[in-house]
Amino acid sequence: MPAPAPTVVPPRGHLQTLRTLAPYLWPKGETGLRARVVVALGLMLLAKGANVLVPLVYARAVDALGPKGGAAAALVTVPVALVVGYGLLRITSSWFAELRDAVFTRVQARAGRVIALQVFRHLHALSLRFHLDRQTGGMSRVIERGTRGINFVLDFMLFNIIPTLIEILFVAGILWGMFSFSFAAVTLLTIGLYIGFTLVFTDWRLRFRRAMNEMDQEANTKAIDSLLNYETVKYFGNEKHEERRYDATLARYEHAYTRSEVTLNYLNMGQAAIIALGLTAVMLMAAQGVAAGRMSVGDFVLVNTYLIQLYLPLNFLGFVYRELKQGLVDMEAMFTLMREQQEVADAPDARPLAAGPGALEFRDVRFGYRPDRTILKGVSFHVPAGRTLAIVGPTGAGKSTISRLLFRFYDTQSGEILLDGQEIRGVTQESLRHAIGVVPQDTVLFNDTIRYNIAYGRPDASDAEVEQAAKLAQVHDFVLRLPDGYDTRVGERGLKLSGGEKQRVAIARTILKNPRVLILDEATSALDTRTEQEIQAALRDVSRGRTTLVIAHRLSTVVEADEIIVLADGQVAERGSHTVLMAEDGVYAQMWRRQSEAVAAAEAAARAQAAAIAAGVEAGAGRRPAHDPVTG
Repeated sequence: MPAPAPTVVPPRGHLQTLRTLAPYLWPKGETGLRARVVVALGLMLLAKGANVLVPLVYARAVDALGPKGGAAAALVTVPVALVVGYGLLRITSSWFAELRDAVFTRVQARAGRVIALQVFRHLHALSLRFHLDRQTGGMSRVIERGTRGINFVLDFMLFNIIPTLIEILFVAGILWGMFSFSFAAVTLLTIGLYIGFTLVFTDWRLRFRRAMNEMDQEANTKAIDSLLNYETVKYFGNEKHEERRYDATLARYEHAYTRSEVTLNYLNMGQAAIIALGLTAVMLMAAQGVAAGRMSVGDFVLVNTYLIQLYLPLNFLGFVYRELKQGLVDMEAMFTLMREQQEVADAPDARPLAAGPGALEFRDVRFGYRPDRTILKGVSFHVPAGRTLAIVGPTGAGKSTISRLLFRFYDTQSGEILLDGQEIRGVTQESLRHAIGVVPQDTVLFNDTIRYNIAYGRPDASDAEVEQAAKLAQVHDFVLRLPDGYDTRVGERGLKLSGGEKQRVAIARTILKNPRVLILDEATSALDTRTEQEIQAALRDVSRGRTTLVIAHRLSTVVEADEIIVLADGQVAERGSHTVLMAEDGVYAQMWRRQSEAVAAAEAAARAQAAAIAAGVEAGAGRRPAHDPVTG
């Protein structure tokens, strides 16, 4: 069976994206949140109703102040009531709008929280293959923009675009009823042209916005990747190289940004022209009505006020639509992550791993990361509970692949893996991983305290249990010598600690986890000899009585294993204890001799270097300079 191909998630339209969002606004079982949605919609209608009445009251006040209204009555009685009513309507409209936002805020916040949590949970559920193929910086940017897009869509879709469209229909109806169809027709035609022009032009220029976002994401990814690999950059003196790569991406972003902003200016110019022409046409019609005596001056003011009141949010609607389109694009990018299929998923009838001593067995396991390259070609072995199996072999033989399959980062393409007689694909991943502890070669710590990183093995552990685990890992005394003790922060990826200190912290948190199976994956290969010996002693204590899988390159670390298997070309070439394998004089014995010769040569070189340094110091001490720089 070939390795599964990466899933390709098809793009979807904006309507489908909104449908995906809709259930979060009407959450099941959340009666209180549903009530808030209903109340918010009611307040929205009340706010728009009050807003539509404002120009009517204003127009009647203008008529009352005219010559036909009677000056004394107008100044003393009628205008006061109308002006007070005008003010009350404005206050009411504003208050209803603010109350609407206040009521709906919890719904919006809850939707953002639930979606963000689901994306976070889903990303953790995806396979290792997905995360190796993706770049963390770019993915974090997708999630960040997607969450921001949700807030924007909820704010402006529900309480800006829809209310504005409702207000347009109200105003058109009032103009038709009070004057004639032509006023409503010109108003609707102008607004239709405005919206149509905005939609078409925005769709055209969206390509520039997308290019700008892609360059922004690429620049952010390069920056994060370079800063995470700070030491590597310094090792090779490649600061200028990193600057050139980053600046090249920023230059492409600059170009895309410029095109996006210039086309935005053109869009604003077109919108302003349409609004001005429509307003001029309606005002000319109203002026002719006043001149002919069909309309009052108040009616002229009414038409002008209504149109200005409509065009102000319409002018804002252009920005809202542009940002709404981008928000929907950003949301869809995040929802696309949520639709990524899990390569490794629990079976529908998966059950928790039953308790057991930790017996482990591989039966004819075959696996490859790609269809054209098989890594394991029928690997079989058995580790009795409480025993230690070492796996050795050349680079690329599949040693670390075995640990990844056992941990179910990937599933086998054929064959079975059993833990205490239970096929691991038939149990839940959570229970399986709870039973396995790993001490990797490259220990990556969280940018938090030493206490937090040790307690990560069991987050509910007490401080006393954390410190006991640290003692068993031989890191307790070191921690106490630090000024902040267990509250010392370890820095990004634990870079403030040495390799040996990080490994001890990793051992401590594995001890705290208390797994039945322990995997030591090249746990000491990156350490110096002295540190390696100290950590090997700690590992022996940890592995005592546990089923242990030791994946090693240095053969000196596996001499005491109960059994050693040698992988070569994806198959078990040899198996047996160290003594048996040396007696067979096969692949293992050859590897042992090569490593022993390399160690001996390195030790001889170190002794020669030390002797040369000592001889140089002695020779220097025997010669007195002709001119003493101190005494002169």
